[in-house]
Amino acid sequence: MNDPRSIGQRVKELRRQVGMSQADLATAMGRSESWVSQVERGVQPVERLSVLQALADALGVPVREVRPDAAAPEEPEQTPQPVSNDLDGLRVALTGHPALGSLFQQQHGGPTVSIADFRSQIEEAWELAHASSFAALSDKLSTLLPSIEAAVRYAPAAERTELHALRARAYQAAAASFVRQDEADAAWVAADRALQAAELSGQPLEVVASLFRMAHAFIRQQHTEQAEQAAASAVAVLAPRAESPNCPPEELSLLGAMNLVLAVINAREGKRTATHERINLARKIAGRLGEDRNDFDTEFGPTNVEIHAVSTAVDLGDAGLALDVADQVDAARLSPERQARFLLDVARAHAQRRHVGEAVAALLAAEQLAPEQINSHHLSRELIRDLVQLSGPRVPKSLVELAERSAVT
Repeated sequence: MNDPRSIGQRVKELRRQVGMSQADLATAMGRSESWVSQVERGVQPVERLSVLQALADALGVPVREVRPDAAAPEEPEQTPQPVSNDLDGLRVALTGHPALGSLFQQQHGGPTVSIADFRSQIEEAWELAHASSFAALSDKLSTLLPSIEAAVRYAPAAERTELHALRARAYQAAAASFVRQDEADAAWVAADRALQAAELSGQPLEVVASLFRMAHAFIRQQHTEQAEQAAASAVAVLAPRAESPNCPPEELSLLGAMNLVLAVINAREGKRTATHERINLARKIAGRLGEDRNDFDTEFGPTNVEIHAVSTAVDLGDAGLALDVADQVDAARLSPERQARFLLDVARAHAQRRHVGEAVAALLAAEQLAPEQINSHHLSRELIRDLVQLSGPRVPKSLVELAERSAVT
């Protein structure tokens, strides 16, 4: 394996040859300037072939100019095949005004669906979201959202507060799922509507939960400053309240979840110290809770903190740390979505170590838990391409079949 310092020095030389500053290279790659600086100093390892390729593309050179031993593709890279999106129906339902027809109708009494029925349907929607059953969720929310939008306009004043809170939860489920299927623009729209509904509900914690979904939408759009602002503003309000020994567990869960958001942002910007600080803050909060919870569908608790510790270590290129932490994690009590994401990050860590067999095994286990998530997630598809390249001329049959299911050329 190449010394990160020699790769970093090569990147620095190539950057200077083409007349780029560190800021120019960072912009071209969609990374932070500090990340480029750490790569050039050998602090930030670059092991993933997709990242090496992105560096080479930004510098305008073949990938072997960056790292001589990198596998060269046998033929020109083809345009990736489009991946069918299981949330297309929900995306259409989200377009335009959510209940335009209700604005042209006379009021005919209360809503046709009771609050109890809405509550039950939204619980079902979140169960589907946590299971990464996106096609079924799309069908559910495509009908539910217009229905609850109309209901809140017809309901007696006494019922509107709870209906707005339920409406916020429904849009939060949509936002969370759009992020997981790489539909960042739709996720932002859904999160924005959730935030509006949460404000009308008069429930501050619903507002924070909606900001949590919006922060993830911003991360997926690579708008890290906006994501950081959303998360940091919530932490600034919740952290002083958490100093009280009587702070409700729901508030602690949201505070912990927002610290994990900030950890993800810092890791993707290559800020090791800040990442570890946020993870440790989240660990302390999870320790106060003492159990895995699912307040506001965040699944925050000790196990989810360690799953994020694995994920952020992989983002920082610390595969050894990621695998050490992963060995201590038992994610079986969490949702299929969380378990699958954990296994995806374990696979990414093995790929950084060039452990093709272990990486493929983890990916296949993740696919068994949440096939719709793994077959469409951008990280999964990038990883499959990397593993195919790492395999050389003898690509495992199981990896070939996984690539076909994920529409990876």
